[in-house]
Amino acid sequence: MKLLEDRIRKDGVVKPGNILKVDSFLNHQMDVELFNKMGEEFKRLYADAPITKILTIEASGIGIACIAAQHFHVPVVFAKKSQSVNLDGEMYTAKIESFTHKRTYDVIVAKKFISPDDHILIIDDFLANGCACLGLIDIIRSAGATVEGVGIAVEKGFQKGGELIRKQGIRVESLAIIESMDDKTGEITFRN
Repeated sequence: MKLLEDRIRKDGVVKPGNILKVDSFLNHQMDVELFNKMGEEFKRLYADAPITKILTIEASGIGIACIAAQHFHVPVVFAKKSQSVNLDGEMYTAKIESFTHKRTYDVIVAKKFISPDDHILIIDDFLANGCACLGLIDIIRSAGATVEGVGIAVEKGFQKGGELIRKQGIRVESLAIIESMDDKTGEITFRN
């Protein structure tokens, strides 16, 4: 998606350790008009899939997932990274290691929100090592639901996540795939 690639080139900052800082428009301050265009593109890409729900993980994926869900006319479920007093009933859980935060989370989704009848599209802001997506896939499969695919705003194509998920036979559609980044020059190269 050229619009997203252009925005990353304009406002993204490459940091040491393969970190791309896009907090001015994607995962801290959110450009809702850009999110709407991304939602339209996810709908176009998955127009043939019988999506009944979108699943994401807190927190950065929620904004993109919600706006994409408006184009699919389906609800969003997000996996929580911590137990809270208002969560009740049985839960699906998965361990997810965060590339950015360098920690492992036990993420949870209430069983009442995912059923075997659901056809789920996972939406997230980044795909690096694939841990978050693989954990969400495990939750969907535990529920007996169908994984229709994964929609990612920014995939780091030089990391293993996309390949791991695609090798499972799961369709991954990334709006921008970064082939390489250089923290010295700030240069970002996108996959064609």
